[in-house]
Amino acid sequence: MSNPTGSYKFNEGENVLLFDRKGRRYLQKLKPGHSFHTHIGKINHNDMIGQIEGSGIFSDKGNLLRIFKPTLSDFTLEMPRIATVSYPKDMGSILLAADIFPGARILESGTGSGALTILLSRSVGKEGKIISYDIRQDMIDAAKKNFIEFHHNSYNVEFRCRDISTASNLQDIDRVILDLPEPWEAVNTITDCLIPGGIVLSFLPTVLQVRDLCDVLATSEKFALIETFEVIMRTWHVSKRSVRPDHRMVAHTGFITTARKIPS
Repeated sequence: MSNPTGSYKFNEGENVLLFDRKGRRYLQKLKPGHSFHTHIGKINHNDMIGQIEGSGIFSDKGNLLRIFKPTLSDFTLEMPRIATVSYPKDMGSILLAADIFPGARILESGTGSGALTILLSRSVGKEGKIISYDIRQDMIDAAKKNFIEFHHNSYNVEFRCRDISTASNLQDIDRVILDLPEPWEAVNTITDCLIPGGIVLSFLPTVLQVRDLCDVLATSEKFALIETFEVIMRTWHVSKRSVRPDHRMVAHTGFITTARKIPS
Protein backbone atom coordinates (compact mmCIF):
# COMPACT_ATOMS: atom_id res chain seq x y z
CA MET A 1 0.00 0.00 0.00
CA SER A 2 1.28 3.51 -0.87
CA ASN A 3 0.25 6.78 0.75
CA PRO A 4 -0.18 10.06 -1.22
CA THR A 5 3.50 10.96 -0.82
CA GLY A 6 4.56 7.73 -2.48
CA SER A 7 6.04 6.04 0.58
CA TYR A 8 5.08 2.42 1.16
CA LYS A 9 3.06 1.14 4.12
CA PHE A 10 2.91 -2.51 5.09
CA ASN A 11 -0.34 -4.45 4.97
CA GLU A 12 -1.53 -7.63 6.60
CA GLY A 13 -0.41 -10.72 4.65
CA GLU A 14 2.68 -9.09 3.15
CA ASN A 15 6.29 -10.16 3.59
CA VAL A 16 8.55 -7.85 5.55
CA LEU A 17 12.31 -8.05 6.02
CA LEU A 18 13.73 -6.86 9.33
CA PHE A 19 17.36 -5.84 9.86
CA ASP A 20 18.95 -5.57 13.29
CA ARG A 21 21.96 -3.39 14.17
CA LYS A 22 24.39 -6.13 13.11
CA GLY A 23 22.76 -6.60 9.72
CA ARG A 24 21.05 -9.87 10.57
CA ARG A 25 17.89 -10.44 8.55
CA TYR A 26 14.51 -11.85 9.50
CA LEU A 27 11.79 -12.52 6.92
CA GLN A 28 8.24 -12.48 8.27
CA LYS A 29 4.75 -12.66 6.79
CA LEU A 30 2.60 -10.14 8.63
CA LYS A 31 -0.37 -11.57 10.54
CA PRO A 32 -2.45 -9.58 13.05
CA GLY A 33 -1.88 -10.75 16.60
CA HIS A 34 1.24 -12.73 15.73
CA SER A 35 4.80 -12.15 16.91
CA PHE A 36 8.19 -13.71 16.46
CA HIS A 37 11.04 -14.22 18.90
CA THR A 38 14.79 -13.78 18.47
CA HIS A 39 17.70 -13.47 20.86
CA ILE A 40 17.21 -9.69 20.74
CA GLY A 41 13.61 -9.93 21.89
CA LYS A 42 10.02 -10.32 20.74
CA ILE A 43 8.60 -8.27 17.87
CA ASN A 44 4.85 -7.95 17.40
CA HIS A 45 3.43 -8.05 13.88
CA ASN A 46 0.81 -5.44 14.84
CA ASP A 47 3.66 -2.99 15.42
CA MET A 48 4.71 -3.35 11.77
CA ILE A 49 1.33 -3.37 9.99
CA GLY A 50 0.64 0.13 8.68
CA GLN A 51 4.22 1.31 9.17
CA ILE A 52 6.15 3.08 6.42
CA GLU A 53 8.97 1.15 4.79
CA GLY A 54 12.26 1.89 6.54
CA SER A 55 10.60 2.56 9.90
CA GLY A 56 12.30 1.54 13.12
CA ILE A 57 10.64 -1.10 15.31
CA PHE A 58 11.74 -1.93 18.85
CA SER A 59 11.69 -5.40 20.36
CA ASP A 60 10.44 -5.90 23.90
CA LYS A 61 14.10 -5.78 24.98
CA GLY A 62 14.55 -2.33 23.46
CA ASN A 63 16.56 -3.43 20.42
CA LEU A 64 15.98 -1.49 17.19
CA LEU A 65 15.16 -3.18 13.88
CA ARG A 66 14.41 -1.57 10.51
CA ILE A 67 11.65 -2.92 8.25
CA PHE A 68 11.79 -3.06 4.46
CA LYS A 69 10.07 -4.81 1.59
CA PRO A 70 12.28 -7.77 0.64
CA THR A 71 13.98 -7.47 -2.72
CA LEU A 72 14.06 -10.53 -4.96
CA SER A 73 17.66 -11.01 -3.84
CA ASP A 74 16.52 -11.04 -0.20
CA PHE A 75 13.59 -13.33 -0.92
CA THR A 76 15.79 -15.75 -2.86
CA LEU A 77 18.03 -16.33 0.15
CA GLU A 78 15.12 -16.67 2.60
CA MET A 79 12.45 -18.33 0.43
CA PRO A 80 10.98 -21.78 1.16
CA ARG A 81 12.84 -24.30 -0.97
CA ILE A 82 13.02 -27.98 -1.77
CA ALA A 83 16.01 -27.59 -4.06
CA THR A 84 19.20 -25.56 -4.09
CA VAL A 85 18.36 -22.07 -5.32
CA SER A 86 20.41 -19.92 -7.65
CA TYR A 87 22.44 -17.34 -5.73
CA PRO A 88 21.69 -13.67 -6.45
CA LYS A 89 25.27 -13.12 -7.64
CA ASP A 90 24.76 -15.76 -10.33
CA MET A 91 21.22 -14.70 -11.22
CA GLY A 92 22.30 -11.19 -12.14
CA SER A 93 25.11 -12.53 -14.31
CA ILE A 94 22.72 -14.98 -15.96
CA LEU A 95 20.46 -12.11 -17.03
CA LEU A 96 23.35 -10.29 -18.69
CA ALA A 97 25.15 -13.30 -20.13
CA ALA A 98 21.93 -14.61 -21.70
CA ASP A 99 20.96 -11.09 -22.79
CA ILE A 100 17.43 -11.39 -21.41
CA PHE A 101 15.26 -8.63 -22.86
CA PRO A 102 11.61 -7.45 -22.67
CA GLY A 103 9.43 -9.54 -24.96
CA ALA A 104 11.81 -12.52 -25.13
CA ARG A 105 10.55 -16.09 -25.45
CA ILE A 106 12.54 -18.16 -22.98
CA LEU A 107 12.74 -21.90 -22.48
CA GLU A 108 13.83 -22.80 -18.96
CA SER A 109 14.55 -26.30 -17.71
CA GLY A 110 15.08 -26.93 -14.02
CA THR A 111 12.37 -24.78 -12.43
CA GLY A 112 13.45 -25.72 -8.92
CA SER A 113 12.09 -23.37 -6.27
CA GLY A 114 11.38 -20.70 -8.88
CA ALA A 115 13.75 -17.89 -7.86
CA LEU A 116 15.31 -17.57 -11.32
CA THR A 117 11.91 -18.07 -12.95
CA ILE A 118 10.55 -15.05 -11.04
CA LEU A 119 13.50 -12.94 -12.20
CA LEU A 120 13.08 -14.07 -15.82
CA SER A 121 9.35 -13.36 -15.65
CA ARG A 122 9.94 -9.82 -14.39
CA SER A 123 12.60 -9.22 -17.05
CA VAL A 124 10.66 -10.30 -20.15
CA GLY A 125 7.56 -8.37 -19.13
CA LYS A 126 4.02 -8.53 -20.47
CA GLU A 127 5.06 -9.23 -24.05
CA GLY A 128 7.46 -12.03 -23.10
CA LYS A 129 6.92 -15.70 -22.37
CA ILE A 130 8.62 -18.24 -20.09
CA ILE A 131 8.13 -21.96 -20.70
CA SER A 132 9.54 -23.65 -17.61
CA TYR A 133 10.15 -27.41 -17.44
CA ASP A 134 10.82 -29.61 -14.43
CA ILE A 135 10.52 -33.36 -14.08
CA ARG A 136 9.12 -33.05 -10.54
CA GLN A 137 5.62 -31.77 -9.90
CA ASP A 138 6.52 -30.89 -6.29
CA MET A 139 9.16 -28.49 -7.63
CA ILE A 140 6.63 -26.80 -9.89
CA ASP A 141 4.14 -26.55 -7.03
CA ALA A 142 6.83 -24.99 -4.80
CA ALA A 143 7.73 -22.49 -7.53
CA LYS A 144 4.09 -21.46 -7.94
CA LYS A 145 3.79 -20.90 -4.18
CA ASN A 146 6.94 -18.76 -4.20
CA PHE A 147 5.49 -16.63 -6.99
CA ILE A 148 2.50 -16.00 -4.72
CA GLU A 149 4.68 -15.37 -1.64
CA PHE A 150 6.72 -12.78 -3.53
CA HIS A 151 3.48 -11.20 -4.80
CA HIS A 152 4.49 -11.64 -8.42
CA ASN A 153 1.92 -12.80 -10.97
CA SER A 154 3.00 -15.75 -13.12
CA TYR A 155 0.82 -14.60 -16.05
CA ASN A 156 3.69 -14.95 -18.54
CA VAL A 157 4.96 -18.33 -17.28
CA GLU A 158 3.81 -21.74 -18.48
CA PHE A 159 4.93 -24.58 -16.21
CA ARG A 160 5.34 -28.07 -17.68
CA CYS A 161 6.09 -31.21 -15.67
CA ARG A 162 8.17 -33.03 -18.24
CA ASP A 163 11.72 -33.96 -19.25
CA ILE A 164 13.05 -31.26 -21.57
CA SER A 165 14.92 -33.83 -23.66
CA THR A 166 11.58 -35.32 -24.76
CA ALA A 167 9.84 -31.98 -25.38
CA SER A 168 8.32 -31.19 -28.76
CA ASN A 169 6.33 -28.45 -30.51
CA LEU A 170 8.73 -25.75 -29.34
CA GLN A 171 9.72 -23.06 -31.80
CA ASP A 172 11.00 -19.50 -32.11
CA ILE A 173 12.72 -19.58 -28.73
CA ASP A 174 15.05 -16.61 -28.16
CA ARG A 175 16.91 -17.90 -25.10
CA VAL A 176 17.36 -21.23 -23.33
CA ILE A 177 18.29 -21.47 -19.62
CA LEU A 178 19.34 -24.91 -18.35
CA ASP A 179 19.80 -25.69 -14.66
CA LEU A 180 20.19 -29.45 -15.08
CA PRO A 181 22.80 -32.03 -14.03
CA GLU A 182 23.06 -33.36 -17.62
CA PRO A 183 22.22 -30.44 -19.94
CA TRP A 184 23.92 -32.12 -22.90
CA GLU A 185 20.93 -34.47 -23.05
CA ALA A 186 18.81 -31.46 -24.08
CA VAL A 187 21.06 -30.21 -26.90
CA ASN A 188 18.99 -31.81 -29.66
CA THR A 189 15.81 -30.23 -28.29
CA ILE A 190 17.26 -26.76 -27.98
CA THR A 191 18.93 -27.00 -31.39
CA ASP A 192 15.54 -27.51 -33.00
CA CYS A 193 13.72 -24.69 -31.21
CA LEU A 194 16.33 -21.95 -30.71
CA ILE A 195 16.44 -19.18 -33.31
CA PRO A 196 19.72 -18.46 -35.17
CA GLY A 197 21.76 -16.15 -32.97
CA GLY A 198 19.82 -17.26 -29.90
CA ILE A 199 21.67 -17.97 -26.67
CA VAL A 200 21.74 -21.12 -24.60
CA LEU A 201 22.99 -20.76 -21.03
CA SER A 202 23.72 -23.55 -18.59
CA PHE A 203 24.50 -23.41 -14.88
CA LEU A 204 26.57 -26.34 -13.57
CA PRO A 205 28.33 -27.00 -10.24
CA THR A 206 31.38 -28.94 -11.51
CA VAL A 207 33.92 -28.35 -14.24
CA LEU A 208 33.66 -31.97 -15.43
CA GLN A 209 30.00 -31.36 -16.27
CA VAL A 210 31.03 -28.19 -18.08
CA ARG A 211 33.55 -30.13 -20.16
CA ASP A 212 30.94 -32.70 -21.18
CA LEU A 213 28.47 -29.98 -22.17
CA CYS A 214 31.04 -28.01 -24.16
CA ASP A 215 32.10 -31.18 -25.99
CA VAL A 216 28.53 -31.88 -27.09
CA LEU A 217 27.88 -28.26 -28.09
CA ALA A 218 31.08 -28.14 -30.14
CA THR A 219 30.66 -31.49 -31.89
CA SER A 220 27.05 -30.67 -32.83
CA GLU A 221 28.43 -27.91 -35.09
CA LYS A 222 25.27 -25.93 -34.33
CA PHE A 223 26.78 -23.52 -31.81
CA ALA A 224 29.55 -20.94 -31.70
CA LEU A 225 31.09 -18.60 -29.11
CA ILE A 226 31.07 -21.27 -26.41
CA GLU A 227 32.28 -19.63 -23.20
CA THR A 228 32.41 -20.50 -19.49
CA PHE A 229 32.93 -18.32 -16.42
CA GLU A 230 32.18 -18.24 -12.70
CA VAL A 231 31.20 -15.39 -10.40
CA ILE A 232 32.97 -14.80 -7.08
CA MET A 233 31.62 -12.13 -4.75
CA ARG A 234 33.41 -10.61 -1.78
CA THR A 235 31.75 -8.02 0.43
CA TRP A 236 33.68 -5.40 2.39
CA HIS A 237 33.41 -4.01 5.90
CA VAL A 238 33.62 -0.22 5.82
CA SER A 239 33.74 1.90 8.99
CA LYS A 240 35.45 5.07 10.15
CA ARG A 241 38.33 3.11 11.65
CA SER A 242 38.90 0.36 9.10
CA VAL A 243 38.22 -0.83 5.58
CA ARG A 244 38.73 -4.54 5.02
CA PRO A 245 37.22 -7.55 3.26
CA ASP A 246 34.60 -9.37 5.26
CA HIS A 247 35.78 -12.58 6.87
CA ARG A 248 33.33 -14.64 4.82
CA MET A 249 32.67 -14.53 1.09
CA VAL A 250 30.44 -16.23 -1.46
CA ALA A 251 33.00 -18.03 -3.57
CA HIS A 252 32.30 -20.83 -6.03
CA THR A 253 28.67 -21.77 -6.50
CA GLY A 254 28.73 -22.90 -10.10
CA PHE A 255 29.88 -22.36 -13.67
CA ILE A 256 27.92 -20.42 -16.27
CA THR A 257 28.35 -21.61 -19.86
CA THR A 258 26.90 -19.78 -22.86
CA ALA A 259 26.78 -20.52 -26.58
CA ARG A 260 25.19 -18.92 -29.68
CA LYS A 261 23.09 -20.84 -32.18
CA ILE A 262 24.29 -20.71 -35.80
CA PRO A 263 22.15 -21.36 -38.91
CA SER A 264 21.92 -24.87 -40.32
